[in-house]
Amino acid sequence: MNKHVTSILQALLVTFLWSTSFLIIKKVLPTIPPVTFAGLRYFLASLCLLPFAFRPSHRSEISKLNKRQWMKLLLLGLIFYVLTQGTQFLGLSLLPSTSVSLMLNFTPLVVIALSAALLNEKPSGRQLVGIVLFISGALVYFLPLSDIGSQVIGLTVMVLGVISNATSSVLGRNVNRKKDLCPFTITLISMSVGSLVLLQLGLVIEGVPNIPLKSWLSLIWLSGVNTAIAFTLWNRTLRHLTAMESSIINGTMLIQIAILAWVFLGENLSISNIGGMLIASVGAVLVQLRPRVDIERQDCLDYAEDAANNSY
Repeated sequence: MNKHVTSILQALLVTFLWSTSFLIIKKVLPTIPPVTFAGLRYFLASLCLLPFAFRPSHRSEISKLNKRQWMKLLLLGLIFYVLTQGTQFLGLSLLPSTSVSLMLNFTPLVVIALSAALLNEKPSGRQLVGIVLFISGALVYFLPLSDIGSQVIGLTVMVLGVISNATSSVLGRNVNRKKDLCPFTITLISMSVGSLVLLQLGLVIEGVPNIPLKSWLSLIWLSGVNTAIAFTLWNRTLRHLTAMESSIINGTMLIQIAILAWVFLGENLSISNIGGMLIASVGAVLVQLRPRVDIERQDCLDYAEDAANNSY
């Protein structure tokens, strides 16, 4: 089996693991408050990554970080982990898994708007078509709008989550633009800082939870396998997959989550829900595709973009 086929299979495995994260979180949320849950997950994941920081190359790079680099990494940690992950876990405590997944897929649309305004990266015609398709699919999914009344708080939380997710993606692209920091350093520092703040915030607001053993096992799995290992494996596949292939594979998550939630959580889907998801999935893939010239020019940015869009 060649490296390309292997990478496709590995990427599909990673998206499956990320999709199962939604199910695990929904199952464990009744035993761990959402903000504390999110803080614990990423704090444990950062501990899994910490031993690799003692490699000579990583240790040397971290010791040479200047004040400006530290400030950007700290800001990335606060936005991506405290705001984005905090709101995602809150959203899952208030909304069905599929609704949260669909809302998170709005992120590339907001990224395009922010990139155009802040980074002078204009959307292509294909991306504009994707935006129209995605918004149309989302409207089909949530219709009739009268049913949204009971989900207003959850949807409001997820709107904040999408905005912070997109902001962290643009910031991550900015951090990576100079190619002066490796992805590991960016991930370790931003995750460590963000998870510590998020965990402390959760403990202050929600108190110290009494976590049963089964929930601890789920936490360890989420942190070690679905976060640290899956994240590393995904970025390894980016060495052999094109942006189009990665986008299509990543786009399958919305469908995977819907099926898993239907089978294991009993979240029912109507015909309009299914149709809306399919339309939105096609739109999301079109939005995330870039022309080949941009792929060659921005390979160094893929890590940060995928990290922001795939925080499952």
